Amino acid sequence: MTSYTDLLAAMTAADTGFTAPMKVNVTDDWRQGRTTYGGLSAALCVEAAQRTFADAPPLRSAQFAFVGPAAGELSIQVRPLRQGKSTLFVAVDLVGEQGVATHGVLTFGAARASVVAYGEVPCPTVAPPQACEPFFPGERGGPNFTGQFEVRMAGGARPLSGGAPEYLLWIRHRDPAARTLSALVALADTPPPPAMTLFPTFGPISTMTWALDIVGLPDAKDDGWRLLRSRAETIADGYSTQEMHLWDAAGTPLIVARQNVAVFI
Repeated sequence: MTSYTDLLAAMTAADTGFTAPMKVNVTDDWRQGRTTYGGLSAALCVEAAQRTFADAPPLRSAQFAFVGPAAGELSIQVRPLRQGKSTLFVAVDLVGEQGVATHGVLTFGAARASVVAYGEVPCPTVAPPQACEPFFPGERGGPNFTGQFEVRMAGGARPLSGGAPEYLLWIRHRDPAARTLSALVALADTPPPPAMTLFPTFGPISTMTWALDIVGLPDAKDDGWRLLRSRAETIADGYSTQEMHLWDAAGTPLIVARQNVAVFI
């Protein structure tokens, strides 16, 4: 199995120059069906942008469109859209043999003094990960990429269970060195869409878009466990909208996100 840190270590610049594309070979253990796992696609976009703009302020927001399938050797193209005094907008394309697979727009922004402060993303009270059972059958019974993560069920329902379309899961990289911001993005898309709790049988799904805001960063010395809540809001006409929240084990909010998912059942 290719660990997350080994995968990133193998990223290379295809040429010289400020906007030279980067190359990465995604192994089969990071696949989701015929394509690269969406969370990894987004994470590779983030990693490439951070390497290209090493002096950029912190990442605040990102929007990803998963345009088409991609696997194997991929090219990542990064270009600036606009840079101001405190913000940087960057476009990133993850490209495979069939063209653009993932298109991202990333927004970096420096912190600024403000008289306004507010936060209302309450973390649910759940049992610790060690007291929760595995989410995927046999611990690694999902798509190929799920072997890269530990996933424990802290609440909510399972796919095909008929329960309310919501997951509450403890998730963690199996790679203990995967502690970067891009690794956090790769982790945040781990479970299947919660719409699958209402499926009568397994069927294809495909994430169309993912918008996320980075609202906090975990302690670099914690144990890596993150609590993810993913809840479907609407399911109709072959599409589902869902909201997603990610906290660290101390209850600090890290990511607030939304997805639009195509369901083929």
